Amino acid sequence: MSTMTPISSLKSFLITARKALLSPPSSGTKPLTFVIGNESADLDSLCSAIALAYLRSHIPPHNKLHIPLANLYRPDLVLRPEMGAVLKKAGVEFDDLLTLTEFDQVEDLEPQDTRWVLVDHNALTGSLRDRFGDRVVGCVDHHDDEGVVPLETGDEPRIVQKCGSCMTLVAKSGGDVWRTMADQMQRDQVAQLAHLVLGPILIDTTNLTSKDKTTPTDVRAVESVEGVLKELGVRYDRDAYHKELSLLKEDLSSLSYRDIFRKDYKSWKEGGFKLGTSSVSQGLHYLLERIGEKDKLLTELKKWADEQELDIVTIFTTLHPQGGFARELMVWALNDKAVKVVKDFVKSNSETLGLETWEDGQLDDTSSASQWRACWRQLRTEHSRKQTAPMLREAMKRA
Repeated sequence: MSTMTPISSLKSFLITARKALLSPPSSGTKPLTFVIGNESADLDSLCSAIALAYLRSHIPPHNKLHIPLANLYRPDLVLRPEMGAVLKKAGVEFDDLLTLTEFDQVEDLEPQDTRWVLVDHNALTGSLRDRFGDRVVGCVDHHDDEGVVPLETGDEPRIVQKCGSCMTLVAKSGGDVWRTMADQMQRDQVAQLAHLVLGPILIDTTNLTSKDKTTPTDVRAVESVEGVLKELGVRYDRDAYHKELSLLKEDLSSLSYRDIFRKDYKSWKEGGFKLGTSSVSQGLHYLLERIGEKDKLLTELKKWADEQELDIVTIFTTLHPQGGFARELMVWALNDKAVKVVKDFVKSNSETLGLETWEDGQLDDTSSASQWRACWRQLRTEHSRKQTAPMLREAMKRA
């Protein structure tokens, strides 16, 4: 049984996790317990996986090692500079993380040699689902419950609750552990863990100002962690931290369209269709002016859809006009059967989402039966991909 005593720094913890993953497993270390975020691998998923694995590795009496795994391949880490900034404050670097690149290097790791705890989702996707879907033993998530994780999870958590950030639930679930650990950790270790926790919550709730996302649970989580920093006399400026991360997340000027599409990407298969969704932290005007004009956008999006073998591809954008908050949505059906799905989605959800044609239909193409594309301003901004993707999936199921 691998143990994590005495309390280690985040960096030391990740070194221990790497050794456990890459060393040949012995009968005494099986099964390995992995903690993994969703395939978009955004700030919330990546940080939540590290934090939950760290906290649960220090729960007595067993202190069973939980290995945090980033649900992306190593080359994709560079697309997330905001993650790099959080890691720096947490005393670690990209090189310290474990990704699917390292996971794929492990030979002879059978499903029965693993246990999986999910954060920021509650159903494995893609090739991981095919191999390890029945090895999921717990979850901490703020999306709709898909009913996949067993109701009885033994010593692992099963938490599915709506709030702005999954990290809020991680902090809440590990509250007692956090306080016990804080008493035994060095001052800088506590500060590092605090910054890891605070970063994604501030980003996901727009510094606790988003009326659509922020819940009292998010506020309490931030105030609790900030209270620890204050007690320790750690210099910390919430507004400055949020601004630093926001600027890094929203600067897409050095990326290609393909990089932007894969930076925060999720896909699902339902009813014989495959849906791919990309969330983008800038608006369409920004993309067209900074990254490439209309023809370039559409050509690269079609290439991405073909590469991912999609029937439907979507772009969800967020933007901040005059300091406000807005959303846009583009949906592109790529074959005749998918066209019927998308039209059903629009008919069923247009009013709920507050869809208003974007710029007189400049990006639309609704004249063909074999393909169909439309773009809207989404006036009901409370509906993010978290709510809209299930609407599309329901239309896929109905087809």
